[in-house]
Amino acid sequence: MKSKKYSYDYDQYEENGKNAGTMVEDILADPEFPELTELVVGEWGGAWEGSCQKMIDGITEHAERFSHIESLFIGDMSWEECEVSWIMQGNYSRLWGAMPQLKELTIKGSTDLVLGEICHEGLESLTIICGGLPKSVIREIQNAKLPNLKKLLLYIGVEYYGFDGNADTVRELLEQGDFPQLSYLGITDSDIQDELTQVVLDSKYIGQIQTLDLSNGILTDQGGALLLERLPAYPNIKKLDAHYNYLSAQMAEKLKTLPMEVDVSENEKPVKSGGEIYMSAMLTE
Repeated sequence: MKSKKYSYDYDQYEENGKNAGTMVEDILADPEFPELTELVVGEWGGAWEGSCQKMIDGITEHAERFSHIESLFIGDMSWEECEVSWIMQGNYSRLWGAMPQLKELTIKGSTDLVLGEICHEGLESLTIICGGLPKSVIREIQNAKLPNLKKLLLYIGVEYYGFDGNADTVRELLEQGDFPQLSYLGITDSDIQDELTQVVLDSKYIGQIQTLDLSNGILTDQGGALLLERLPAYPNIKKLDAHYNYLSAQMAEKLKTLPMEVDVSENEKPVKSGGEIYMSAMLTE
């Protein structure tokens, strides 16, 4: 897979007027572009005050010239460029029909994000990275027609940054979502990670997936005990990713004895202040 990232720096945005409206034109003018199979777009110029909608529209309007792109990542920017909660996303409703060859889609940022009616025969991987995933977007994924989806990775996030659901929201997603080929399930970056661990373990997908990703959230010994008890019954699971966690050293060591690859690295410690104990999911700013 040949990949290239396109982005604007602050000077290009401020002094040269580069923004989401010029990005597609610049991508298409690049002589290397026809050789790519992966397109990564970073800062499109003032991403904190202007959405990427014109860029999405440009891709759909020139769909035939993007027909070689199999992997698309929109919003690949560091916090120095733009805080994730500030990234102004857009409406992807028209993208599904415009890019039937697309196999992987990654979106960073959830402000003003709309996925629309998702129907795509070929998509194999959907990842959304954010500090808080709105219930409206979760329901769009829940209703999606993605018969060949193999990887679903969602950063659930926290209420302050846009997550307006609860454990039942994710339970409904996993009960009603229809992803028969799913082999990688990631429900991550949550401050209710223990509750979501229970939800995932009770879901219909636990008997078919090969990778269970519960990373980047407030996973404590409560959730760890559930994993320790339940996972041995599922030999289909080859990897447990629980990096960035609040597990005790003892629980982490016990989880490493599970008959699968286990990542419990990046063990965080609760912060005590003023008689209170504070823990936070990884991507909450």
